[in-house]
Amino acid sequence: MAKSALREIGEKLVAPAKGILAADESSSTIKRRFDAIGVESTEANRRNYREMLFTAKNMSQYISGVILYDETIKQNGASGTPLTKGLKDQNVIIGIKVDGGLKPMPGSAVEQYSEGLDGLPDRLAQYSKLGAQFTKFRVVFTVGAGTPTDRCIEENARTLARYATLSQAAGLVPMVEPEVLMDGSHSVQECQDATKRVLSEVFYRLVRDGADLGGLLLKTNMVLSGSEAKNRAVSREVGERTIQTFLDTVPASVPGILFLSGGQGDDEATVNLNACVNEANKAHAPWQVSFSYGRGLQAAPQKAWRGLEANKEAAQAAFLERSRLTSLARQGKLPR
Repeated sequence: MAKSALREIGEKLVAPAKGILAADESSSTIKRRFDAIGVESTEANRRNYREMLFTAKNMSQYISGVILYDETIKQNGASGTPLTKGLKDQNVIIGIKVDGGLKPMPGSAVEQYSEGLDGLPDRLAQYSKLGAQFTKFRVVFTVGAGTPTDRCIEENARTLARYATLSQAAGLVPMVEPEVLMDGSHSVQECQDATKRVLSEVFYRLVRDGADLGGLLLKTNMVLSGSEAKNRAVSREVGERTIQTFLDTVPASVPGILFLSGGQGDDEATVNLNACVNEANKAHAPWQVSFSYGRGLQAAPQKAWRGLEANKEAAQAAFLERSRLTSLARQGKLPR
């Protein structure tokens, strides 16, 4: 696929007022989410839940794309129609998670790397035939005593660069996701330092490997205090520190940066997104600032749904309301 075509898809994914739904939970993650609402994680229940989300009327007003899991992109709905058809019918772009999950980094008690490069070209070709137009690959970094280490940053950055070039060669837009985890008691300054180190290395590797920066997207964390920190940074500081970090590290040719909710509560993720967008606008940032939320869009509809068909409309309404509020934040227009 031509570079211009990759960029066109990327720009559609970060279209004004819109963001991405991350519905790519692994089997173990969706089980934990279902356990919390008293629903058994069977294939039928997972299908019914995701079909409920994907058929929410007018979701494309707020949602430009959806990241799917391997099971979901191959799954048919209750009527036998592919789940992807409901998305295509609403002009929502289909994405797919292609990393193989986190593994302990040899020699480290806390750091991790992500599998997924083995056999990736064949899987990318298969996903393209199934309708995917973009992909996602996640790596994580822990902030703590001596972490993230240079070794962890370099190895994961190399993996992301290799993934990105393979994805682009297959005609798919890569969403590169380096996440500095919110877990811990670290300060907002420590998060900013770690995020800057990570992003600097990621883009160094991307450029060195020949990735087309105009044909990829960055999905990453906001600069936040650790979840267990005593004095956590307020939204204004989060916005200022986050956008300054991006201005220092993210090339202007990248079409857009999308935030993950990363363990934040629904309201916190929305308020902080609003602050980041306003700060980006103030700085005349060269890239779009958007969202790619999983829990931030799904916690409310999961509680409303609870596995019951009778709750479908209420769950869809909850999903659309979270999407509407997040869309307002993505525009810097969240009501105070």
